[in-house]
Amino acid sequence: MHIVITGAGRGIGHTLAEWYRSAGHDVTGTARDGSEAVKLDVTQPEGVQTLSDYLDGRPVDLLVCNAGVYLDKGQALDGGYPADMWADSFAVNVTGVFLTVQALLPNLRAADPGKIAIISSQMASHTRAPGGSYIYRASKAAALNIGRNLATELKPEGIPVGIYHPGWVQTDMGGSTAEITVDQAVQGLMARFQSLNISSTGCFETWDGRDHPF
Repeated sequence: MHIVITGAGRGIGHTLAEWYRSAGHDVTGTARDGSEAVKLDVTQPEGVQTLSDYLDGRPVDLLVCNAGVYLDKGQALDGGYPADMWADSFAVNVTGVFLTVQALLPNLRAADPGKIAIISSQMASHTRAPGGSYIYRASKAAALNIGRNLATELKPEGIPVGIYHPGWVQTDMGGSTAEITVDQAVQGLMARFQSLNISSTGCFETWDGRDHPF
């Protein structure tokens, strides 16, 4: 199986790439720092085109849109959340997801067909609204919305789309006090991706297989 993972230079994306490779799969990882096969900033259209050119029409069985940022952690409602932080966050967490899927549609179709997994967050759900982290919450809600709409549009082609909450994970983003390890999250996500099919397209699931309310 050929798997493309964005944001594979660190955290969940890096560990996903390691686990898939150790299982014998062929992984094309991307990272902004150049530590993976393709140096990619998903906010740049020319960068996404570079990924498409690198793959050169090669079938993609699974695309994992994992690249993401959480820039507004700790921002205060009074005086915080500057406009450029909104723009930078949405460029990665929302626009980057759409541009990547758009660029690799021919590769997904060539896999007869491939699957799309979008890493969102439970913070995207309208049922979790404690205040704070406005930019991250809004961007992940937008990524969830993109995934749901892609699932509808791509269903006639047989390309399933799943959206996933990876858990509160012990990464640089999640912090050392998070609930689960990266390996636990990755094992769960891999099981979710494997079970994704056209009948479950548009799902919003947690890493451990529970349906998450929208």
